[in-house]
Amino acid sequence: MEHTDLLFLWGSNPRETHPIMFHHMLRGMRNGARLVVVDPRRTPTAQLAHLHLPIRVGGDIALANAIARVIFEEGLEHREFIAHATEGLDAYREAITTYTPEFAERVTGIEADTIRRVARMYAAAPRAIICWTLGITEHHNATDGVYALCNLANVTGHVGRYGSGLDPLRGQNNVQGGGDMGAIPNRLPGGADVEDAGQRAPFEAAWGAALPPRSGRHQSLMFEGMERGEIRAAYIIGENPLMSEANLHRSRELLDGLDFVVLQDVALNQTAEIADVVLPSALSWCECDGTVTNSERRVQLMRKAVDPPGEARDDIAILQDLAGRMGHKWDYTGAEDVWNEVRRLSARHRGMSYARLAETGGLQWPCPDPGHPGSKFLHERLWRRPIEGPRAPLMPVQWEPPVEQPDDAYPFLLTTGRRLEFYNTGTQSRGYAAPRPQTEYLCIWPADARRLGIEAGDLARIRSRRGSLLVPVRLDDTLAPGLCFMTLHHPDTMPTNVLTIDAWDPKSGTAEFKATAVAIERVAARGSWREELVGQEEMSRAD
Repeated sequence: MEHTDLLFLWGSNPRETHPIMFHHMLRGMRNGARLVVVDPRRTPTAQLAHLHLPIRVGGDIALANAIARVIFEEGLEHREFIAHATEGLDAYREAITTYTPEFAERVTGIEADTIRRVARMYAAAPRAIICWTLGITEHHNATDGVYALCNLANVTGHVGRYGSGLDPLRGQNNVQGGGDMGAIPNRLPGGADVEDAGQRAPFEAAWGAALPPRSGRHQSLMFEGMERGEIRAAYIIGENPLMSEANLHRSRELLDGLDFVVLQDVALNQTAEIADVVLPSALSWCECDGTVTNSERRVQLMRKAVDPPGEARDDIAILQDLAGRMGHKWDYTGAEDVWNEVRRLSARHRGMSYARLAETGGLQWPCPDPGHPGSKFLHERLWRRPIEGPRAPLMPVQWEPPVEQPDDAYPFLLTTGRRLEFYNTGTQSRGYAAPRPQTEYLCIWPADARRLGIEAGDLARIRSRRGSLLVPVRLDDTLAPGLCFMTLHHPDTMPTNVLTIDAWDPKSGTAEFKATAVAIERVAARGSWREELVGQEEMSRAD
């Protein structure tokens, strides 16, 4: 980040949502890096950019494909890297044929000449990094959006080298680690494929049990299973689906209809209110030992600093006691025992003992043996001759618009995100002193508000096909016409997800939180309503 030539932020606002990472980006800009931001809103990050591309919501694949077409059309591709390290070039080039800059301008609202300029900037940069977050992944075709960005890096050779690469910025300190430990439906710890008998076998031997030879369900499929009566109980750890799921009315009905719900978390949240059992767990970052893995695959050791309060316990202790009640004798003495089992079963973690992690301050996987220094670049192998392992695939993907489009009944598009002061559904960040009032606002483009007869501070009703809310209004000239914005930080008073659509990406299971068609109407003037009116009693269903 600090020594690149171009930072290409796509659907990402790290100045507010990843402020620590953004410090590194700022250092890179001071060292001469140019910043390009693709975002429907002129966010605080976009306001610092050398170039902001105010894309229409959902136009990302069309833009990426058009940039790629320009790169090939003008001979800016890295031909040597493509020939040596990639596969699928012919099919990919055929797929992007129709994505002229002029076509992309009609889809995205970004001028064709600007698209050409960005293509030249990215391809010509000696070093360039593409970063993305939920602006790419919270769509019904999210995985295809990520493929489109990976394609750009592969055709320009901006991968596997210092100052270049692809970086999905994680929203929490151990998102990467959770996936690495098997919290993904089709993977076991270390990335082993659960459907591959050879990769399952070491785990079955270590655990003394046969594992299901099929992938599990991601969260969206779990809710569909509840709807069909196939799932009758839920054990929820460190999650608040009663506020984080799209289409909350449906989510609440499905969770309420289960026979048994367990919540294991560090604080009470909305899901706890409907749980049959709540198991208080220790904060992972100060109340217990363990490891976390950050965005660059660096595994870091954490040490307990304070005792957890009250009856809160380490997650390992809770799960081990539960296993004992079910007739299984687990004998882990703590986090290091669990980690050593991970090292035995995962080749990518084998060289990472607690002693080495403490000594080095962290190691990046893959680290296959105790003498290995860790792998700074995951895809450096693509530059070696002969190439090690498989080639990088160029994945043909096609643009599709969001599932819901504005129409006469719902003429606006709502997109959601985060703000600096708070975090996700508020479980970890609300209830503390904050520089702004702890309430949500509906942000509207000023000209749209005037057309609706709405002024700043007025109370408005926002409706989707799933529900409605009463929300105070804030005028926001960083938005585009027809676009409005809310966060998910204030579920007690503004449960935004009663509005959002639960259409989801079949490959990742992520719902399309970024694009919901809504209608807006003025309810009361500023000063004539009480905040008590703005509460969960207003979570009414749409017609």
